[in-house]
Amino acid sequence: MLKLVPYLSFNGQCEEAFKLYERCLGGKITFMQTYGDSPMGPQTPPELHKRVMHATLAVGDQVLQGSDSPGGYEKPQGITIAIHLNDAVEAERIFSALAENGTVQMPIEETFWALRFGMVVDRFGTPWLINCEKTA
Repeated sequence: MLKLVPYLSFNGQCEEAFKLYERCLGGKITFMQTYGDSPMGPQTPPELHKRVMHATLAVGDQVLQGSDSPGGYEKPQGITIAIHLNDAVEAERIFSALAENGTVQMPIEETFWALRFGMVVDRFGTPWLINCEKTA
């Protein structure tokens, strides 16, 4: 079995981001470890000790993973995390939570294909696409 798992990089905000994603996506953080708490802790520069080396968020049978970049962080380019759901109210709730202190690229609204569709970059720099398709 093959499973694709989005892996996000952050510039020191991984823990804060994953706590937001846990709340707004209704998931559960199943693993989070800092560089300092890892077996590599003694060899890790002190400024990285509190940064997240690896985090896993379970949402149903899916996972989202991420970490704080140990150096050379770059904003995401050419990717978007897409969320597809079948509840317009839930789509709006998730969009609003991700949009708080973020940048709305396309407001969530009805389109010819969707009950609700919107695009937002959250306050951590992660691009999201929220899609609630119309049923036939």
